[in-house]
Amino acid sequence: MPTTPESIGISNSRFRSIRRLGPPIGDPDPTLEATGEDYSVEPAGERWPFRALLDVGLIRTTTGNRVFGALKGALDGGLDIPHSDKRFAGFSKESKQLDVDVHRKYIYGGHTLTEDGPEKYQSHFSEYIKRGLEADNIEAMYKKVHPAIHADPSLKKSEKKQPKEHKR
Repeated sequence: MPTTPESIGISNSRFRSIRRLGPPIGDPDPTLEATGEDYSVEPAGERWPFRALLDVGLIRTTTGNRVFGALKGALDGGLDIPHSDKRFAGFSKESKQLDVDVHRKYIYGGHTLTEDGPEKYQSHFSEYIKRGLEADNIEAMYKKVHPAIHADPSLKKSEKKQPKEHKR
């Protein structure tokens, strides 16, 4: 089972956002376990968490949109971002509660297309399948990779060859 993002391909947006954030900025002891529960950073003595605002730009703010997944990752990483749980995946309008289990399932990729469209699943997750990862193993893989990224967030650059000269 892969333990680094490079073993899957850095095109995975979850890994890119974790690497971009790097080590936690605000909270000296962030959550490394994604439980789906709300995690708010409180000031610790004279240290205040880094405060940021969510600017979604032109993205539609529908419930469960991936921008709210990025928001949840930033919150778990120790940033202080004013927010509401209403747009997280798993929020029920009827009960006005966030279903933590559904949210956790979305964090770990448990909502993949295995039953809905096997052909689409094969095309979207071809890199995972090549490396022996099935939908059942994705959560375990993320649990191994998250601490590894927090331990060493530096990106290993690959060797690139020079482009050949084109004649005009």
